[in-house]
Amino acid sequence: MLRTALAGLRAHRLRLLLTALAILLGVGFIAGTFVLNDTVQAAFSQRVTADADKVDVAVLPRDAHAVLPARLLDRIRALDGVTDAQGLVRGPAPLLGRDGKTVGSLPTTALSVVRGPLDRTNVVSGTGPGTDDHAAVLDENTAKAQGFRIGDTITVLDHERGEHRFELVGLIDTGVDQMLAVTGALGFTPATTQRLTGAKGYREIDVAGDAPGLERAVAAAAGPGHVVKTGDELAADLARAAGVEARSFTLALLLFGIVAMMVAALVIYNTFNILVAQRTREMALLRCVGATRAQVFGSILLESAVVGALASALGLLAGYGLAALALTVLGVFDTPLPTDATASLTPATMAIGLAVGLLVTVGAAVLPARAATRVPPIAALRAQVEEPAFRTGLPRLIVSGLLLVAGLGTTAAGVLMFDPGQLSLVVVVAGGALTFLAVLILGPVLVKPLSAVVGRLPARLFGVPGRLAVENAARNPGRAATTTVALTIGVTLMTLISVVTASTRTTMTAQLDAQFPIDYLLAGQERDPVVPRAVAAELRRRPELSSVVQIREVRATVAGRRVDVGTYSGPITPAVASGSMTGFGPGQVALNESTARDLGARVGDSLSLQTAEAGRVALRVTALLDGSQSSLPPVTVAEGPFDRYFGAVPDTMVMVNAKDGVPPEQARKLVDAAAANYPVVQVTSSTEVRGEFDETLDMVLMIVTGLLGLAILISLLGIANTLSLSVHERTRESALLRALGLTRRQLRGMLSIEALVLGLIGALVGVVLGGVFGWAAMMAMLADAAYSLPVPQVVLFVLLSGLAGVLAAVLPARRAARASIVDSLATG
Repeated sequence: MLRTALAGLRAHRLRLLLTALAILLGVGFIAGTFVLNDTVQAAFSQRVTADADKVDVAVLPRDAHAVLPARLLDRIRALDGVTDAQGLVRGPAPLLGRDGKTVGSLPTTALSVVRGPLDRTNVVSGTGPGTDDHAAVLDENTAKAQGFRIGDTITVLDHERGEHRFELVGLIDTGVDQMLAVTGALGFTPATTQRLTGAKGYREIDVAGDAPGLERAVAAAAGPGHVVKTGDELAADLARAAGVEARSFTLALLLFGIVAMMVAALVIYNTFNILVAQRTREMALLRCVGATRAQVFGSILLESAVVGALASALGLLAGYGLAALALTVLGVFDTPLPTDATASLTPATMAIGLAVGLLVTVGAAVLPARAATRVPPIAALRAQVEEPAFRTGLPRLIVSGLLLVAGLGTTAAGVLMFDPGQLSLVVVVAGGALTFLAVLILGPVLVKPLSAVVGRLPARLFGVPGRLAVENAARNPGRAATTTVALTIGVTLMTLISVVTASTRTTMTAQLDAQFPIDYLLAGQERDPVVPRAVAAELRRRPELSSVVQIREVRATVAGRRVDVGTYSGPITPAVASGSMTGFGPGQVALNESTARDLGARVGDSLSLQTAEAGRVALRVTALLDGSQSSLPPVTVAEGPFDRYFGAVPDTMVMVNAKDGVPPEQARKLVDAAAANYPVVQVTSSTEVRGEFDETLDMVLMIVTGLLGLAILISLLGIANTLSLSVHERTRESALLRALGLTRRQLRGMLSIEALVLGLIGALVGVVLGGVFGWAAMMAMLADAAYSLPVPQVVLFVLLSGLAGVLAAVLPARRAARASIVDSLATG
């Protein structure tokens, strides 16, 4: 039987090629994800270890926001065996771009660059600042984005907003620090860094030494209020922190790989199911000459194991190539992930890839192999094996009905019984899985009515070939259902993602319109009170602008808690949830609803406010504000009392609307001119905010669609495989149709239309499932979500699925049309 199975593989190499290709793609994606993950993690560890190797002991504050005092550094330097100890200073120091405005949405982080063996700054170009207090280094990504080069003069603001100019002497790599990748990094001498940031201590003290018991000595000097780590422990912690983003990234890729393998499993199952059906006479003859059921079962599994092993091995190589390509693409887009390492296949990745490919392939072949053992020996004596008739069966209807009710019920419970959030989404996903399982079981029942609906137009347009194609699509519902389900999975996911993306865009646009009902916003990077009141005064004098609203906020103590207290000036209508702001004035306060819950306050209650100028003030709550609709501070008082309480505080933000008919570019120039003399005041337009949001969503949709394209590709291979095997199975039938007058062109058209119908059935089921569960996912994720069905995209999915089905039928149809009528009738 072993020789027979291997001979069968050699004799029918082409019929298993597409199955092997499906396995190759699935394993390749999973293996590529593991290779990418291993490479990125190794690069993280290598960088962190290389830096931390310079440190023997590190001292850190127990509280992440605290600092280490300078006297602690002096104590550590005085210890026996300490050859060097350096305190690291770190804090915000906004960098000004070439336009004179602060760079980025967050202040640039200033770092102290120490000299000697504890220098962990990775200078990639130029030199470090050394002892020059007028020199600076900048991270290479920020330098590239802002157009700065070595030798340029850059301007940096200190903690009091004073300007300081430095010569840019070098470019640095921020390494594995993800926060620095977001904010950007500037490096100065330690003294300059302290002066710019106003830091009163150190964020970390690094120690080098060779004395035994150094860690214990440093821990004793530091005391119980600080954390002491060895260099290895510091490296491990940094690697874990840095690897979180990489692990999240590769986990997302792995999920798409799992989807691809699920689709591949369906293709493999369908392939072996058809192969077993076609080899009924061969199996029966083997039984006649003495083969046992176990031997027949084993021969099928052996075939699947050989195909799975070979395809998985090729998939590992494909995965290596995919990982190398991904690293190249990530490097082009300047991602914060380290992409300069060389991709490598680890033994664990090879074992996982081979195991997944083998298990999926052999597992998918088990049921067809079991069916092969049921072939009676008498079947070998029949002239032609009859195609088994499909019976719906009451058990199928009962099981699928129960699963459908359970799935829809679970989905409804996730949407209606839970508040939007992670738990609600998990329940909806569980409901979607049960519903999809029900559709999978019910698929053969749905094929015939769906093929009649989908095939009505082709049957009319293409005459006899069209009618024959529709009949063929529905003739074997089981095979048709397993053929289309792979495509259904891909279209379902693509439709779901499109619905979620479109609905998120619609929902967020509505919320932006409610919360950001303005044309321009002037504010600082950290929403501190840095906008001079003169800016709003100048803008109010411009006739081109219809409204200017000022918001001021400070941090103060209310009812024993530190909260943001502010006021407003200008034409704004507060979103009042309860109470009233009519006659709002001294001694009154309005609270955001969430702040009121935290303070345990209601309308009519009295609260105590601790102020800078007036001391303790009693305020009565007159209104609660809707936080989702209000732009006002969490605790709002009237403008006059606010100035008496806290003095002439600058504005935190200024919101500006242009008059109708004023060109946007003209209004923008006026707003920019008003803020031109204030580097920390950034101008943002609502159009820019929405544009950035739409750009992000479009990028996410493009990436997800590209990744799901793999599942679509595998499902198309499944359609091509099924049609190819089906054409082989119907060799005599096709020859008989040719003998009765069907031309080669009509035969090719019949098979193409059959593939079109199958593709459209899978696409339509996928669109319905994706649309329904896209709505459920939105309701589970966001409160007050707006549902949006992207009709053009959905129509495109359906058309592309039909076109893909036609393309998948090209080679099988061509082969069928070229077959000799006489030979086919003789061998059929």
